[in-house]
Amino acid sequence: MANYVVGGATGRVGSVVAAELLARHQAVTAIVRNEERGLEWARRGADVSVGSLDDRAFVARAVHGAAGFFTLLPENVAPDDFHGTRRRMADAIASGVQDGGVPHVVMLSAIAASLPDGNGPAKDLHYCERQLATHAKQVTLLRACYFQDNVSAAIPSAVHGGVYPNFLASADAPIPMTATGDIGRFAANALLNPPQRTETIDVLGPPYTIRQVAEALGRVLGKDLEVVDIPAARQSDTLVEAGIPRPIADAVAEMFAAFNAGLIKPQGDRCLVGATTIEEVIRRYVPSGMTVMPAW
Repeated sequence: MANYVVGGATGRVGSVVAAELLARHQAVTAIVRNEERGLEWARRGADVSVGSLDDRAFVARAVHGAAGFFTLLPENVAPDDFHGTRRRMADAIASGVQDGGVPHVVMLSAIAASLPDGNGPAKDLHYCERQLATHAKQVTLLRACYFQDNVSAAIPSAVHGGVYPNFLASADAPIPMTATGDIGRFAANALLNPPQRTETIDVLGPPYTIRQVAEALGRVLGKDLEVVDIPAARQSDTLVEAGIPRPIADAVAEMFAAFNAGLIKPQGDRCLVGATTIEEVIRRYVPSGMTVMPAW
C-alpha cells in the first residue's frame, strides 16, 4: 500500500488531508511537532513522525519511500524573524524532499504567491514554490484564495463590540472565498491522482462580499453587525491590538495592500472551485444553538 506523508497534520488544512486519506483506506504518516499531538492520529490508524519541517534530515527520513508528500509553511513561527524562519524552513523542505526521493509533492500556497515580493507572508510561499521547483521531481502547487475560515478571527469583535472589521478596499466587492476543508480534500485528491507534470492550481470558492460574510455571521449570532472599514494606515496597529505580533501584522497589512491595489490575481494552470458555503464554515466556529454569546 502506498504511503502518504502529511506535514502540518494538526492544522486546519493538514488535518483534513490526513483524515481524507485515512477515510480512503490509505497509509498515512502524520508529521507532528511532539508526541502528545500525535496521539490522536495514532489512535486513528496513522503512523506518526515527530519532528520539524525546518530539519532537512528529518524531512528526508519522513518522506523516504513515500508515494507523496503534503507540505506547507506554518505561520506560527518566531515573530522576530518571521520571513527568515519560513525561508529556512522552505530550504529544509525542498532539500529534504530531494534527499528523500519522494516522487510527488503537494504544497499549500496562496494566490498572492504569484508575486515575488511586496505581498506579506506570501513572499515566503513564492520562495518555497521556487525551491521545490528546483529540488522536487514533481510538484502540485495549490494556490488558495481568501479563506472563509478568516471569519473566525472576527468573532470576538462581533460578539463583544457588534462590529466586523474590513481590511479590503470595498466591503461590497465580491471575491472568491474558499474553505480549508475544501482545500484539504483537493490536496488529498492531488496526492492520490498526481498529474502528468508539475502544475499550479488556483483554489477558489463561492464569491462573497465582506458585508455578506458579516451578515451571515450576524444571523448565526442573532445580532446585527456593523462593518467597520480599517484604513491602510491603521491595519497593522489594529492587528497588533488584536494580539498579532508586530512583524506578522506588518506582513499581513502588506498583503492586504497588494490585494487592494489589484496586484493579486489567479495565474495558475487551472482552477478548482470549492462548494462549501460561508454559513457552513461559520457554524463550525460558533457553538451550536448559540445566539448573542457571553464573554469567552
